[in-house]
Amino acid sequence: MSRVQRALISVHDKTGVVELGRGLAALGVEILSTGGTAALLRGAGIPVVDVAEVTGFPEMLDGRVKTLHPKVHGGILARRQSPAHMAALAAQQIRPIDLVVVALYPFEKTVARPDVTLAEAVENIDIGGPSMIRGAAKNHESVGVVTDPSQYAPVLEEIRRNDGTLSAETRYRLAHEAFRRTAQYDAAIAAYLRDPSARGLDRPAAEPAPAQSPAAGEARLPARVVLEFERVQGLRYGENPHQAAAFYRPPGTPLGLAAAAQLHGPELSYNNLLDWSAALGLLLEFDDPAAVVFKHTNPCGVALGRSAGEAVRKAKACDPVSIYGGIVGVNRRLDLEVVKELSGILLEILFAPDFAPEALEELRRTKKKCRVFRLPSLRSDDPVRMMETRSVLGGLLVQDADLADLDPAALKVVSRRPPTDAELRALRFAWRVAKHAKSNAIVLATADQVIGVGAGQMNRVDSARIAVMRAKEVGLETRGTVCASDAFFPFRDGLDVVAQAGATAALHPGGSVRDEEVIAAANEHGMAMVTTGIRHFKH
Repeated sequence: MSRVQRALISVHDKTGVVELGRGLAALGVEILSTGGTAALLRGAGIPVVDVAEVTGFPEMLDGRVKTLHPKVHGGILARRQSPAHMAALAAQQIRPIDLVVVALYPFEKTVARPDVTLAEAVENIDIGGPSMIRGAAKNHESVGVVTDPSQYAPVLEEIRRNDGTLSAETRYRLAHEAFRRTAQYDAAIAAYLRDPSARGLDRPAAEPAPAQSPAAGEARLPARVVLEFERVQGLRYGENPHQAAAFYRPPGTPLGLAAAAQLHGPELSYNNLLDWSAALGLLLEFDDPAAVVFKHTNPCGVALGRSAGEAVRKAKACDPVSIYGGIVGVNRRLDLEVVKELSGILLEILFAPDFAPEALEELRRTKKKCRVFRLPSLRSDDPVRMMETRSVLGGLLVQDADLADLDPAALKVVSRRPPTDAELRALRFAWRVAKHAKSNAIVLATADQVIGVGAGQMNRVDSARIAVMRAKEVGLETRGTVCASDAFFPFRDGLDVVAQAGATAALHPGGSVRDEEVIAAANEHGMAMVTTGIRHFKH
């Protein structure tokens, strides 16, 4: 182990850097630095050598070029164990650099601002910093590399304790963390530049897409996916108590569930987050005051109302049994009316964009075990919703997010009787819910309330039976409802079930080899039937 005799410090985030510089100087380490970092250290009475004195060149191009010079990178990259490398340094009068401390330009924080311009973002792409970090990490046999203020104290303490040296284990660990940081940084830049809004362009609207050939799918998705996530919090356990779990989010501005603020209740579990994510996805379908109730990632109550309280009352009525232990979300400020409607009901999570102070106080008093979250509004086109990933044994599945809405121009009335305007409104509502229920999904609904849901069954007729059965069990009227099916009816039997229960109209993608048989069944029952041309399987 060689002693740390020379350190280069160049940090944008100045947190703790004076203490680090003072500690290194006290150990006799020569400190090289640049720009504002050098000025700060010098102002604190710490001896500093400007990098420009070492290179013989001033900072150039508004600071774009500071450390990109052989006298810097040669000192970092030279292998101390190589006589040829050391002879080359001596010939060019280059002294080794034993410790590199770099905190990168704040690209992630910069692009998190809603008013950031592309020019500002580009100027916050660090070039010299990642180059020095990668060079030091590559040469970790000889050089220590520090990339975060949280590392300053332990690194300084080890140098003090070990007679001015860092162990090989520490240098290796720091190198790993350094490459992880530069990978994260580059991933954030690539993600920002991939977003059309970075260039002032609108994101393309989600449109129903035709069946894609493998070649078309390859063209729409990247050839290589690099995922870099940082841990938000450890979870109590995974799906089961014997499984460890944690919640991670991508770097940059927190979006989706990562943007939520917990206001009350115990820590989250893995299953809580899965259910909550599913509930949020459906809630985002509605602009009118809406409430959703989810259990095991399936909707068991969905309704619209004139207020959040009315929406919750109607959503609760959809399935007053399954709501116990469920997830409830509203898209309006949560007030005492909502709290009253949920009185006496055990909930896992309750979320809303905002809370009336008196409502939050009452929730804290009466629902000790309920996790209460304020979740800022999420736009339907936010990047967090644009691509979906799922792990499988030995790989990763990636797809476009299913953001497609009904296309009025693609709707086709296939029955003798066209739907009424009221039926069309109800069909649209039911279709939005069916999109978020596990396949095979059948949803019975009115224009503003789910009446019955059948989901996750191995055949569609059983889903239809369950939707009718659940409605009747809780005393909801099925006559006059409409039915939405997330995929086509493969046989007429599922349609017969909902028709006999009193459904007057049905909406489904169409495309079955037995479509004519199913249409004939609709005509026999006097039902209106509309096909969408697009399905919403959710596995």
